[in-house]
Amino acid sequence: MSKGFANPRETWDARFSSDEYIFGTEPNVWLAQHADLFKPGMRVLAVADGEGRNSVWMAKQGLQVDAFDISPVGIEKAKKLVRQQGVEVNFSIHSVEDYPWSTGDYDAVVAIFIQFADPETRSTLFKRMKSALKPDGVILLQGYTPKQLDYKTGGPPNLSHLYTEDLLQEAFGDLDISELIAYEQVLTEGTQHHGQSALIGMVARKPFGCNF
Repeated sequence: MSKGFANPRETWDARFSSDEYIFGTEPNVWLAQHADLFKPGMRVLAVADGEGRNSVWMAKQGLQVDAFDISPVGIEKAKKLVRQQGVEVNFSIHSVEDYPWSTGDYDAVVAIFIQFADPETRSTLFKRMKSALKPDGVILLQGYTPKQLDYKTGGPPNLSHLYTEDLLQEAFGDLDISELIAYEQVLTEGTQHHGQSALIGMVARKPFGCNF
């Protein structure tokens, strides 16, 4: 997990400790805008899903969703949201390092604002995300660009944790990237992602015949 936190689990437990859903209960906008990528019955993994807003939304689309987060407090709030929405999500408590990553099991891997990861952790995480996909499976990713340091409306204060188009092209260039765009938008995703934001979004598909 991120070396930016002395104790990541305690840090996220503290952030999630209020009754408020700090990132809101509605799905990430980039994710919702790509609803047509998903078909009922698809198996999807939500990486570091926090309080569950994105995994719950995907379950409402008829997907079979596995989701994990390092914070037990966040997972309990996610389970509460599941009960409120009347859906099912398979939640587990893991960091990105100790999650039992599988190979070739998922139709989609969704990674929304996972920028707690330092460059070394991020490199390993991106490789595991690609390996977890079935052939023709898709990665959907959203993050902040370095310009976000000017806005300070969410995300990490660490330049090394932020994404550029070149960084994502290098990391995912062995996939078929159908969308990779840096843009600006006003976010209203809870109190933590709120205001003018410098964003980047990617959609990439795993080609048939890949050995990773």
